[in-house]
Amino acid sequence: MFVRIAQRSDPRLAPFADVGQAVRLESEGLFVAEGRTVVRRLIVDATHPVAAVLVTPPARAALDDVLTTLGAPVYVADQAVVNDITGFNFHRGCLALARRPTSTLSIDALSPASRLLALEGIGNPDNVGGLFRTAFALGADAMLLDATSGDPFYRKAIRTSMAATLRLPFARVTDVHGALATLRSRGFRLLALTPSADARSIDEVVRQPHERLVLMLGAEGAGLSDEVLTLADIRVRIPVDPRADSLNVVVAAAIALHALRRANERRE
Repeated sequence: MFVRIAQRSDPRLAPFADVGQAVRLESEGLFVAEGRTVVRRLIVDATHPVAAVLVTPPARAALDDVLTTLGAPVYVADQAVVNDITGFNFHRGCLALARRPTSTLSIDALSPASRLLALEGIGNPDNVGGLFRTAFALGADAMLLDATSGDPFYRKAIRTSMAATLRLPFARVTDVHGALATLRSRGFRLLALTPSADARSIDEVVRQPHERLVLMLGAEGAGLSDEVLTLADIRVRIPVDPRADSLNVVVAAAIALHALRRANERRE
């Protein structure tokens, strides 16, 4: 249902007010997706119920094929109204509010060959989104995040992930050490990615078969906690030029996942 909105004061736009206030949205059980690519994916996948959409006329035209079948209201407003309601110069043309699930991952449902990424202390939404995008592209099956890692449903994380946070199952846990220990007891091998000199090179590690595994990643600078590192079956490093300190966490994850994937393909 398309509804033309002429004024910012229209009460139907209230849920879109100050969409940058992530705490408010989370408390209301909602998240916001922005941009044509992400909103299209949200609607097409239909895995998260859409509550409402706000679009400018050009964005409506670009998304008309999916908006016409949507069962939620689609509010159409001029750019000035959209800027006013969001509180900033919003140039992406469309916003969608959707229902936030409590969790999208069941450990019991993981397949025998599952590969997970586990994040500890990675709070930057760009890194969270980038890791989801990388994991989805390189064959990871799910993500595990500790309580101090960023919210995958934060709009910047969703945008950076190109909607991968909406497609890749994940769980946020308050006790990441306990969750990892549980996975280990169920046959998962825990690989800790670290720049430490005593870690084994990824080139060496991928020579061994790894079916059920968890690739554990820590924040840039701090890295993984000692508590998590003690759980690792293998500590893994990516060799870099000795003049360099380390790699960005997203780049490091991409290299490791790609190496593991290629090694498995060669065995098949």
